[in-house]
Amino acid sequence: MKTLKKISIIFLLMSMIMAAGGCGPSSKLTLNVYNWGDYIDESVLADFEKKTNIKVNYDTFTTNEDMYIKLKSGGSSYDLLIPSDYMIKRMIDEGMLAKLNFENIPNYKYIGSQFKNLEYDPDNEYSVPYMWGTVGILYNKKMVSERPDSWRILWDQKYAKQILMLDSHRDSIGITLKMLGYSLNTKNLAELEQAKEALIRQKPLVLAYVVDEVKDKMIVEEAALALVWSGDAVYCMRENENLDYVIPKEGSNYWFDAMVIPKGAPNKEAAEKFINFMCEPEIAYRNADYIGYSSPHTEAVKNLPAEIRNNRTAYPPAEDLKNCEVFIDLGSALKDYDRIWTEIKAQ
Repeated sequence: MKTLKKISIIFLLMSMIMAAGGCGPSSKLTLNVYNWGDYIDESVLADFEKKTNIKVNYDTFTTNEDMYIKLKSGGSSYDLLIPSDYMIKRMIDEGMLAKLNFENIPNYKYIGSQFKNLEYDPDNEYSVPYMWGTVGILYNKKMVSERPDSWRILWDQKYAKQILMLDSHRDSIGITLKMLGYSLNTKNLAELEQAKEALIRQKPLVLAYVVDEVKDKMIVEEAALALVWSGDAVYCMRENENLDYVIPKEGSNYWFDAMVIPKGAPNKEAAEKFINFMCEPEIAYRNADYIGYSSPHTEAVKNLPAEIRNNRTAYPPAEDLKNCEVFIDLGSALKDYDRIWTEIKAQ
């Protein structure tokens, strides 16, 4: 009897300890977020944790393709992703994304109508826009005498070893196709081969193929010209008054990134709570102001300083976008881009 009493007391104590532990930090729900590098004001993550008691585990990727491969391999359990337009379309078509419950995302009302019903998610079922922008040339006005108006300046021998290119095959091949007068979504092999030969000719002039590192390199004036995303250009121009940005006359990529939830995400409701939080006017404003990318959030844009709202790099007028295209999912033709990029890098 005494033995049974002891066992009962021990069991009761263990239960109490486990229950107490269940209320502690170890039981806190964890939300796994996968985003581009340098693409959020991390203070808003701390605010989300404080407001919801949901811990955020935040990982970064460098290209849409890297993100896709990691998810496709099945070795991850992310609750929320922030990919680009064409990749979202691909993931929808392959059944990789969950439909959103917009009852949990009332702040969706702040997203501008021009950022809804777009080709990658025509019925607004899977995504909430995060940021948008363009691809163009960031250049140093002290090192480049003329304002560039064509992609061809990135092939000018005068700037040998002063040119930075994006280590992203859709972007670098895409702008080369535009320079040659083709669509950046072409599936025509002859056109792609011409782009490959042009990039191989350019390679001796290239200082480096970069992603996030482009910002530091341009700010400290290691290079004269760089292929960049517009938000990175805004950041660099804040840090160095000698820098400016242009969308070449041949046109470029006009892109959208959006928040999505993978199918089977362990914490879908928490992910929707996170999306809604990111769309709160104050949070959206702080985030856009901090990272420099263009916001689709009507209230955030309204509250930005006039010099940012009227900044041609961040919020370009329609005439700057007239020859721009949105990337589409290339389907099976993507393997040709992969092969071409591998051949270029191997030179």
